[in-house]
Amino acid sequence: MPLTDAQLERYARHIVLKEIGGPGQQKLLNARVLVIGAGGLGAPCLMYLAAAGVGTLGVVDADTVSLSNLQRQIIHGTGDIGRAKVESAAESIARINPDVRIVQHAERLTPANAREIIAGYDIVADGCDNFETRFLVNDTCHFARVPLVSGAVGPFEGQLSMFKSYERGADGFPLPNYRDLVPEAPPPGLLPACEEAGVLGALTGVIGSMMALEVIKEIAGAGSGLAGRLLIYDALDMRMRTIKLKHDPANALTGERAHLRDHLDHS
Repeated sequence: MPLTDAQLERYARHIVLKEIGGPGQQKLLNARVLVIGAGGLGAPCLMYLAAAGVGTLGVVDADTVSLSNLQRQIIHGTGDIGRAKVESAAESIARINPDVRIVQHAERLTPANAREIIAGYDIVADGCDNFETRFLVNDTCHFARVPLVSGAVGPFEGQLSMFKSYERGADGFPLPNYRDLVPEAPPPGLLPACEEAGVLGALTGVIGSMMALEVIKEIAGAGSGLAGRLLIYDALDMRMRTIKLKHDPANALTGERAHLRDHLDHS
């Protein structure tokens, strides 16, 4: 379906980019993107994906808006305190771009629902705040062959990568996934939670926006993505570096003795 006059004007700055153009914008309009978490990372990611014209945006979050969220979760406002985050986020998305279809998943992602939810989307952006969900999203996307853009932040540092471990690299091994970066969750209490360690609000905006950028590039086929690489951003010293991720033969999902191959099929 050709772009309407209103769409040609709305997305004009994309369309003039030779790397995106009309065909790339059409791909964005036809795309279905799932964002895990409507918090610090999910908020800017959702807002930029909506502004970019992603046709369908799914939002997974079981939480409600609290006053302490507002220092960084810019998709919500003071008047949203107490509301479901997916509901507040959907309202903001509709205000940014009423052409975007919004699917609210007001629930936690679990082994029982992850496959069904993720199967309805072309790409996933994960900005959750716990290891259990990160491993679940990583594994589900691997089995479903869905690209995964994963972002995380500490107090002053952020990281970003893309995982497509269902594909193989030039070396013949599977491309890295989250389990190559973090083989297993650290013991409870080893790492302080956000409310204990703190986080610079604007940092989540930087990483969340980069997540949206990676999603947009992947959909439009522009540039090279971060599959096989990890971007690390230091906000205090304003430094950025990219390191190469390697496939771990001991990876529980894709390694030589993988034992998680069917764990989601029997949940």
